Amino acid sequence: MVSFLCLNPSSLFGIPNEPEDGSESDTDLFKIRTFFLFWPYLANPIYRPPNVILLMKRSFRPLISILMLVALTATLSCRIASPRRGVFTVSAELESTTVLIQPPQIQVFNSTLLKFASIDIGEAKSKLEIKQLLERDFPNQGRQRNFATSRSFSHHDAKSKNSNGLPLLLRSPKFYRYWLDFRRNLQLWARKKTFQPDIMMDLVSLVKTPIDRHNGLMSSARKYKSCAVVGNSGILLNRDYGELIDGHEIVIRLNNARTEKFEEQVGSKTSISFVNSNILHLCARREGCFCHPYGRNVPIIMYICQPVHFMDYTVCNSSHKAPLLITDPRFDVLCARIVKYYSAKRFLEETRKALGEWASTHDGSMFHYSSGMQAVMLALGICDKVSIFGFGKSTSAKHHYHTNQKSELRLHDYEAEYAFYHDLVKNPQAIPFISDRFRFPPVVIYL
Repeated sequence: MVSFLCLNPSSLFGIPNEPEDGSESDTDLFKIRTFFLFWPYLANPIYRPPNVILLMKRSFRPLISILMLVALTATLSCRIASPRRGVFTVSAELESTTVLIQPPQIQVFNSTLLKFASIDIGEAKSKLEIKQLLERDFPNQGRQRNFATSRSFSHHDAKSKNSNGLPLLLRSPKFYRYWLDFRRNLQLWARKKTFQPDIMMDLVSLVKTPIDRHNGLMSSARKYKSCAVVGNSGILLNRDYGELIDGHEIVIRLNNARTEKFEEQVGSKTSISFVNSNILHLCARREGCFCHPYGRNVPIIMYICQPVHFMDYTVCNSSHKAPLLITDPRFDVLCARIVKYYSAKRFLEETRKALGEWASTHDGSMFHYSSGMQAVMLALGICDKVSIFGFGKSTSAKHHYHTNQKSELRLHDYEAEYAFYHDLVKNPQAIPFISDRFRFPPVVIYL
């Protein structure tokens, strides 16, 4: 079977003209027709009236066949190469279906900024901390409260003395069980902490699937239909978005920001609680590691700020009824690179200084993306539509709607993150490091 592209089938093959019913007047469209022909008979006329005798010498048939193929090839090439209004498009009609093919725009990134953003200046410090933790070098963790010195897992035996004459510290069997879990979780997390641009396409299986399983739902690759990511900015008090927020299938809230007395502005529904590990570290001091302002059945997703916080996760995870999930370290690396790229780009554009001076303005190795930024990134991977509330600032608004905090943390670059959100809405192709295979969902920002 051979497929031909025909602008005028009747003139080329002698097929009677189709009735002109005015159904196709767009000259920019061409039709793909399929004829059931076989190569040995290609030179034979497709249609031959019985009252007409065509005299054709055998020697002319190959020549005519070649001329027909040349004409078809030339016609096809001209039609495909013709631009439409400055955009290279091809439209094909096959079985009443029109297919538009438009090559994607190629985004060119600043190679210097890409390289700069790929360097984690805090990596050496983090590796050293992990090494010390795995060697049980707890005293070097400063003022961090951890289960190694907790009275729940150890006590001093006054009857037994160590070499210095002090009571001997005895640890319970529960401590060693937790220690093995802590060591295994920390080692796995550290090994996976690499850059992987495709990680966005794994978020459904990493996050949504275990949450669905907890809720008694069948796991599937389907994303949530709509998600609202609710930030904590004081600008939320200027609008009554509560009903709009609660109308989303999934509502993601940050760092245990309370909704009580703010329901009209921020809503009351919470589907996912997204926190940084400092929040869980505070919760670990409470009886039963209580960390559920939205209810015990609300899943918690947490990113690790410091490796030592794996101790809190190990202890608290056993007492949580709902899933307590840690963000994949490959996802953390991706978020870190994106924010650093936007921060460095903003630094160059606004200060005109050398990149080497960037670290001094953002606490160097302490620089980090905000919880809100990573929550938005999470929503991009698990939701078909994303709405963003409470991201922004005003001179007349508090930093957080539910606290009296007014100042920002220097380790975050909120202005750079706002530029990232702008690109999410207007030009997602301008966002670096994310795989080209990932399809961004539509994003709306409510101010």
